[in-house]
Amino acid sequence: MIEQWDIQKSQGRCAGTDRKLEPGEEYVAALIDSKTSFERRDYSVEYWNSSQPKVFSYWKTRIPEPTQKKKLLVDDHVLINFFERLADEQDELKLRFRFVLTLILMRKRLIKYEQSIKELDKEIWQVRLMSDKSLHQVVNPQLEDDQIEQVSQELSVILQGGL
Repeated sequence: MIEQWDIQKSQGRCAGTDRKLEPGEEYVAALIDSKTSFERRDYSVEYWNSSQPKVFSYWKTRIPEPTQKKKLLVDDHVLINFFERLADEQDELKLRFRFVLTLILMRKRLIKYEQSIKELDKEIWQVRLMSDKSLHQVVNPQLEDDQIEQVSQELSVILQGGL
């Protein structure tokens, strides 16, 4: 069964002031942990610097120019940071996010699969982060192809912003 997540696309406005973010303007994209999923909020740099809202993860980016080609995802550093921040999460949706993020990082050759370990009724993947050679454990939630696709789309919406 596929869960539907209510993830709002970026509206191109500062979540703190409701000011429209202009093309070419640098802003801070942030993930807010709502306990059962992540909510993306965008903040102007001015608001971010003055208020420092409490967030799960964040990165700086720019509002694309109207003629600029759309980026597929954020940079590798942000993906790795998000992967590491999800390490201790136990919520099923967040485990799925982390697993799909692991697949993305493996495809980008930033993580290497080492082995699978059976723990009770779970399969745990042991993977190595190539940048610092650290070992990490990732629960394999046994997703179907359509579930992986949906989580991938949700990650894209969260990280890219859907402008």
